[in-house]
Amino acid sequence: MFDKILTVFSIPELRRRILFTLGMLVVYRVGCHVPLPGVDRVVLAQFFQGTEGTLLGLVSSFTGGALERMTIFALGIMPYISASIILQLLTVVWEPVEKLAKEGEQGRKTITRWTRYGTVILSVIQGTGIAIGLQSMRGPAGEPVVHAQGIGFVILSVITLTAGTAFIMWLGEQITERGIGNGISLIIFAGIVAEMPGALVNSIRLLKTGALSPAILLMILVVMIAVIWAVVFMERGQRRVPIHYAKRVVGARSMGGQSSHLPLKINMSGVIPPIFASSIIMFPSTIATFVDVPWVQAFAAMMTPAHWLYNLCFVAFIVFFCYFYTAVTFNPADVAENIKKHGGYIPGVRPGKPTAEYLDTVLGRLTFAGAIYISVICVLPTILIGQFNLPFYFGGTSLLIVVGVGMDTASQIEAHLISRSYEGFMKGVTIKGRRG
Repeated sequence: MFDKILTVFSIPELRRRILFTLGMLVVYRVGCHVPLPGVDRVVLAQFFQGTEGTLLGLVSSFTGGALERMTIFALGIMPYISASIILQLLTVVWEPVEKLAKEGEQGRKTITRWTRYGTVILSVIQGTGIAIGLQSMRGPAGEPVVHAQGIGFVILSVITLTAGTAFIMWLGEQITERGIGNGISLIIFAGIVAEMPGALVNSIRLLKTGALSPAILLMILVVMIAVIWAVVFMERGQRRVPIHYAKRVVGARSMGGQSSHLPLKINMSGVIPPIFASSIIMFPSTIATFVDVPWVQAFAAMMTPAHWLYNLCFVAFIVFFCYFYTAVTFNPADVAENIKKHGGYIPGVRPGKPTAEYLDTVLGRLTFAGAIYISVICVLPTILIGQFNLPFYFGGTSLLIVVGVGMDTASQIEAHLISRSYEGFMKGVTIKGRRG
């Protein structure tokens, strides 16, 4: 393994990309410890005690603990994800945006610019809610979290939090362009991984005091290992649709007559559905948590990971985004047309519209299986946390993101190695696009 790491760093371009990515993630982690001006961090820490396994604990895990410490990166990358959801929904329901999405590179640049504007708007809205909520928060003894309250604190907090989210968005774009892997996913990945050592230390402390029994901890570890295995197995699973190409005579040469396949993954949407579903649930509930209104508090109490309504909404959003994102990224009609243009056909299926209908049917079944798999992975650990009162939130969403992003980044590194005729990390293991 050490020799393979040396091989990776022996390639100048790959070494530069990896070091750049690590450097940007270090900058992100440093920003997660820069406090928001005017907030009493001691009182705030007392307020957040006991939120492990709740919605606040889940939100804090996605921000790498920045929300719990109320730093300049407290909003995290969720406003950007919410803005992306809105723009992708508009590409389906609003014709002008749909046409813009089909205009190629220029259209994508315009949509990216609109996404940035939407991120700023959502950050201002969420930042205002958090700033107002902070002024109403009190510690166990009734001491305020914010001592210098007023419109000045609200304006300063909104500007700081919005600038922090915009900077994180810029970091993610820089990692995607100049680093390795997807920048936004890696930032979420870094935030989740950064919370693992603290959760482990806290579990050991509770284990020593007897608050957490060894049997429950062992069971949770077994479940986590099983979830990791299931994620790796399902993420590599695919349905290979056979495609035959007819022979064509071009001049004096005979071309075609070969067989190939179209790989359709079980989970074509990756980690997008749980991230989108979490961001939608977090957006209203986070604001509601800071508003001292009876019906709002009742709604916030129901929207916790241990409540059945939260799990029902979570599963519904996951299933919706599995189908939605798959429909956005894979068009059976276009694929069928491309197969027909190249003289290909699926055995037993006529070219053209019947091929598109066949692919749509197969893809629908695969998407349903993938949606059920993601829902089970994400909800099962949440139920266990609610039943056994675990001292941290490390649910299926976090595991799915960590494993999925890790595999995607490793595959990109592997692609760089293969392009330069080097042996990659996963010798003897089949990766998408590679034969072991």
